[in-house]
Amino acid sequence: MMKKEMKKMYEDWILKNNHPCVMAQTVFSQENVFLKEYNYLGDQSHIEELYKDLREYLDSIERDDNQFKTFLAVFPKSDIKSEDEFEDLLWQELFNINKVDKVKWDPNVSSDPENENFSFSIGGKAFYIVGMHPKSSRLARQTPFPTIAFNLHSQFEKLRDKGAYQKVRNKIRDRDEKLQGFINPELEDFGTSSEARQYSGKNHEQEWKCPFHNSRN
Repeated sequence: MMKKEMKKMYEDWILKNNHPCVMAQTVFSQENVFLKEYNYLGDQSHIEELYKDLREYLDSIERDDNQFKTFLAVFPKSDIKSEDEFEDLLWQELFNINKVDKVKWDPNVSSDPENENFSFSIGGKAFYIVGMHPKSSRLARQTPFPTIAFNLHSQFEKLRDKGAYQKVRNKIRDRDEKLQGFINPELEDFGTSSEARQYSGKNHEQEWKCPFHNSRN
């Protein structure tokens, strides 16, 4: 599939279906989406390329940080059978990125996925990760193909500084509840509980332990 066709597919999924995430609608309508295709989710063969692309995404934000931007890594060859399979591969993908990333973890967040201040770090910057795939139990995460959205954490902090974060958050959650019938039970504000529980979109048992560990600890 051509890159333009892939991007159009995701654009339609967000805009034409009136996706509950208003931030996703904003970045697509403003053409602030970096979308790239890679080999199989969890495979090491594309990690150097993905890491390079993520660093370019970071550079783009540093050059122009006035607009919200997101990076979508799409894995069209991966045939995901279940939420458990996707979650395993998602964390394998993140661990592979962590292995090639030689920059120290963002000091503003924890590298311990059990810590309430955990966020994944790439290039020394904290990210909020959103895993999506066709088998997700959350309708808002049922993308055409297995996908990881990488969102720079500082962009959410800017919304807080402007006093707009709670309004945007509540609007997204209300829209998601109307779509699904009930709110995602894993959703918590940063600092309340580890956001690692939210990354895959799967509803976890209370005793769930994140399989990730920082390779440089």
